[in-house]
Amino acid sequence: MPAKLDDAVFGFMKDAAEKLILPKFRLLERHEVRDKSVGELVTTADLEAEAFLSDALAKLLPEAKIVGEEAASEDAAVMNQLSEGLCWIIDPLDGTNNFANGTGPFGIMVALTKFGEVIGGWILDPLTGRRCSASLGSGSRINGEKVFSKASGQTPKLLAMSSLYGSVTDRELLRHAFEGMYQLSEIPRCAAEQYPRMTLGQSDITLFGRTLAWDHAAGSLFVSEAGGYVARKNGDPYRVDQTGSGLIVATDHDTWEQFSVQLNEFERVAKGVPV
Repeated sequence: MPAKLDDAVFGFMKDAAEKLILPKFRLLERHEVRDKSVGELVTTADLEAEAFLSDALAKLLPEAKIVGEEAASEDAAVMNQLSEGLCWIIDPLDGTNNFANGTGPFGIMVALTKFGEVIGGWILDPLTGRRCSASLGSGSRINGEKVFSKASGQTPKLLAMSSLYGSVTDRELLRHAFEGMYQLSEIPRCAAEQYPRMTLGQSDITLFGRTLAWDHAAGSLFVSEAGGYVARKNGDPYRVDQTGSGLIVATDHDTWEQFSVQLNEFERVAKGVPV
């Protein structure tokens, strides 16, 4: 990805963070927060940041479509653009529930796709200023320095699981099944934080439930280009224009393969399907 494009995208994200998001952190009025869906909040910071980024990115690449999380929540037809040539995907405030509760982590994520394949990704942590970026075929960087997927070195390995994976019962059964096989933790309701952890030795495997484009486009490319492995539970590569649930992210292919076999075997047994 051209350096000028990187600089421009991060410049827009930095402006959104400094002018529209951080000024509202821990200062939101009651009317500035509402329920978007069950368990999901949206704030005026989300809406204003998405509007700002949509306008800025449209001017940067006028030929590209734009799919923003909040626009798609209002009109599902927006999602149809994910397969149409160049497309910007915007998560203006990932970790909104954390943000609305006055805690971190939260972040901004932007991705550029071409016919459903992610070709560029940018993740900004507004609180620390950490910049994660990736370009298809050109590797991943944190604050401009190339990074590589890094295992934790822990025994057993570290497994982070989304609190939105399956039902509460499913998660408890899975935790019981993997007890002793992995060190288990929950994702901090923020993909913008969890994906970088896969290159910092803080997680070996991450199991996501929902696979919405704005949550995973930038991060999946970032981990893949760093040398990690990202695929759906059935082994299909992640694409933003395909629906489904369950995404496994690992620091390397062997770790992904081992966990995938274990997860699918457990779920077959849980459903009463002979192994």
